[in-house]
Amino acid sequence: MPFKIIASQCTSCSACEPLCPNVAISESAGRFVIEPAKCTECIGHFDEPQCVAACPVDGTCVIDTSLPRYQAPS
Repeated sequence: MPFKIIASQCTSCSACEPLCPNVAISESAGRFVIEPAKCTECIGHFDEPQCVAACPVDGTCVIDTSLPRYQAPS
């Protein structure tokens, strides 16, 4: 499941954008969003999702349970 950013909690600080190894985070209408097709939950890059680690507001970057979990290529 990719991560998503809760728009109402995003402060637009931009801390997450440069840390995403998949360039899945971008700004849209003054808030940051994660493109689900590009999000790999940082699997294969980091032990912890970088958006979660960088976000100054707890609970802003969360798993999007409406989408399937990322499957790393075999």
